[in-house]
Amino acid sequence: MEQSENSIVQEPEKRSFEWRAFCFIAIFLFPILSVVLIGGYGFIIWMSQIFIFGPPGHG
Repeated sequence: MEQSENSIVQEPEKRSFEWRAFCFIAIFLFPILSVVLIGGYGFIIWMSQIFIFGPPGHG
């Protein structure tokens, strides 16, 4: 299969796209995912204490 000239990504465009993708991942995606995952874990623990295990305490 031949690639047409229009489908070939030029080097400066590729670098620009890679930097934008890196910034999006580092500034937006990872912080949002970490807040969601840690919040979700806390919610699961909280709900398990309410319905299954009870609050932590003395024996």
